[in-house]
Amino acid sequence: MLHNKKKVLLGLLPYWTPLIPPQGITYLKSALEKNGHSVYTIDANIESQFKSIYDRYFNTLKNAIPEYNLSNLYNLGHNVMRDHMMAHINYVDETEYIKLLDLIIFNTFYYKNDESFLYELKNILDEFFEQLESYFLKIFYEFNPDVLGISVLRDTIAPSLYIFKLIKEKNPNIMTVMGGSIFSDHLIKDTPNFKNFIDKTPFIDNILIGKGEGLFLKLLNGELPNDRKVFTLNDICEKELNESLENFPDMSNFNVRQNYTYLAAQGSSSCPFQCSFCNVATFYGKYTKKPVDQTVDEMVELYEKYGHQMFFMNDALLNPIIDDLAKEFISRNVSLYYDGYLRVDDESGKIENTLKWRKGGFYRARIGIESGSQNVLDLMGKNITVEQSKRTLSALAKAGIKTTAYIVIGHPGETEKDFQQTLDFVSEMRNYIWETECNPFIFAYTGQADSVKWVKQRKLLYPAEAKDMLMMESWTINCEPSRKETYDRVSRFVEHCKNIGIPNPYSLYEIQFADERWMKLHKNAVPSLIDFQNRNDIISENKEFKEICSLKSTLLDEGDFSF
Repeated sequence: MLHNKKKVLLGLLPYWTPLIPPQGITYLKSALEKNGHSVYTIDANIESQFKSIYDRYFNTLKNAIPEYNLSNLYNLGHNVMRDHMMAHINYVDETEYIKLLDLIIFNTFYYKNDESFLYELKNILDEFFEQLESYFLKIFYEFNPDVLGISVLRDTIAPSLYIFKLIKEKNPNIMTVMGGSIFSDHLIKDTPNFKNFIDKTPFIDNILIGKGEGLFLKLLNGELPNDRKVFTLNDICEKELNESLENFPDMSNFNVRQNYTYLAAQGSSSCPFQCSFCNVATFYGKYTKKPVDQTVDEMVELYEKYGHQMFFMNDALLNPIIDDLAKEFISRNVSLYYDGYLRVDDESGKIENTLKWRKGGFYRARIGIESGSQNVLDLMGKNITVEQSKRTLSALAKAGIKTTAYIVIGHPGETEKDFQQTLDFVSEMRNYIWETECNPFIFAYTGQADSVKWVKQRKLLYPAEAKDMLMMESWTINCEPSRKETYDRVSRFVEHCKNIGIPNPYSLYEIQFADERWMKLHKNAVPSLIDFQNRNDIISENKEFKEICSLKSTLLDEGDFSF
């Protein structure tokens, strides 16, 4: 009935690099509006004032900390900013707050700086939250919603909580609903962090864990128990879950062509593998695939509606669907390009396969190489060999597909010899790697395949008294290599890759140079990303699959949040 229909405001807050439109809330908008609700969606990450503050924060880190200690700034720096933001919105005693900020920075960059630097960062966040409040209240009063829903990621938790609390104070009768991928890592259900979070967030009425369309509809329709705060996919039937998987995103509130590099698509859910450091399979459950013709139909429809040829595939791994996906595009004679995660295996190391995938639109393979040491790969439970990794990188590169090699540094049991083997590996394979990115090993309280095995070695990263400010505790493992040694190896790895010429680009300007390097190395190289940005007509060179001549482009250095 009409009086049951709600006005719903859905948002994603900073900071998350706006590579694709925020998927969760676009699917929610579609599902809720089909059922008569009025929905408005926002992505604060595309707003210039927040990009400006982001740049100032990271430039302040750059100017105060030696380059070697910074290592992979635009990766590790987000960990600092996330914890700093949490401390900022929760602190009572400023002296204790500044001491904790000092410890947060030291535990990441292992460098001590003076107090004026810490206060400079504090002042930047003061401005950030002032701007965020002004921005959000303007939208809130204009739309006047009955329901506020925020999709929360690991790095957007503090701004999301700030807005939830603010809006509940302004309108105690509004329904506040939280969802998002943070419940797959930092806030896994039934962990101490989750239980503490529930106690500390009375301003959040409901939490939805997992794909949310069916749950949100039931919540708005009053079909979920009023005496519960948390709901999971176990609270809806299989029919409702399957219907939500067939939903189509509504991005009508976003200027997609102007603000995002990629559209998003997905041909499967969860992951068929169980690596020791990963929790995807644990969180998303049973691995399932969509019919490939449905996936391609959706991608073609999205292209026709929003004008982007480039897609980011949200699948945990493309291996189970990549062959069928490429064949479907080839048979339809359709030129759409896609970027996604690929696992090293025997099939990915065969040039006849990678040439077919290239012709079928595969643009960039993000590969969990993880280590150049067979010992570490075995400790991880990767069930791959170093030689398979080499064959995969080589076959993809020779087909012209851009390769991103992800490396995990400091997995429990990694020795200096193992680390040296990883450095040797990237040196040997440098011409087959478009980009490499390393991450220090991060221990999760639960959810990782080997969490139970490591439980006796875990210890708190920050003092127990910091819990009130950070709201969530972080753990590390008391084993070799130590956290300090791990982060030193990260710095050494970044320096090594820089010395041998392997990029790790973050801005559009840096990506262009990485693409130019790739084109010089491989005659079948995919077009530069800037070619897709600058073209209004369709690029179809994959149909010809000849030596490619890149389009001439002019660009400016627009910074990290411009790609």
